[in-house]
Amino acid sequence: MNVYAISDLHLPGGNLKPMDIFGPHWANHFARVEADWRARVRDGDVVLLPGDTCWAMQLSGALEDLAAIGALPGRKVLLRGNHDYWWSSISRVRSALPEGMAALQHDAVRFGDAVICGARGWLCPGSAPLPAEDAKIYARELVRLSLSLAAADKLCGQGPVWRIAMLHYPPFADKDQPTEVTALLSRYGVADAVYGHLHGAGLTGAFAGEMDGVRYHQVSCDGLGFSLYRLQRRNASA
Repeated sequence: MNVYAISDLHLPGGNLKPMDIFGPHWANHFARVEADWRARVRDGDVVLLPGDTCWAMQLSGALEDLAAIGALPGRKVLLRGNHDYWWSSISRVRSALPEGMAALQHDAVRFGDAVICGARGWLCPGSAPLPAEDAKIYARELVRLSLSLAAADKLCGQGPVWRIAMLHYPPFADKDQPTEVTALLSRYGVADAVYGHLHGAGLTGAFAGEMDGVRYHQVSCDGLGFSLYRLQRRNASA
């Protein structure tokens, strides 16, 4: 079983929003993602989609895009991003998903020996404190991440398990400085964490590498050249 990740697909959600307004490299971007996906992913593989899947404002507007993703090979795990306004109650989202797709919220899923958890996250406090409203949201997202990590713990059981965390927002404020988010991931023995949200110039400052035992991967689709990113497993951890 291979595990891939790609974030921020920004599919139109029925609005026909042209993504090439953000640069010519976005022209027909999903066709390129789809071609790469079909060439590499097999039915037993897993694809992680950590947020900003489509622009729809209502769940009904997201159904066509969800169906397009559902028709691609592999099992998919979705996470809510800051632009996923269509994501309503988790029960409604899950009932609308095509077969073979899962949505994370305060919980975790297991495929074989891979356990996947995560939360959207928010802006992290760094060298400058967050405004009060952002600090409130950040604290709430820490709780949500804790719930998901605890749920993952229950799924791990005995034996070697590959623990993977999905985040939408970067778990850093300053490029390579630890935060409460990174501390949580390390404490729960996460091996790999994927995140998106960043685009364009923001990608140049994205941290990718290992910190306190966790390997971090930036997987926004434009930063990947609209190809899926394959996670490489190292020695298993219990």
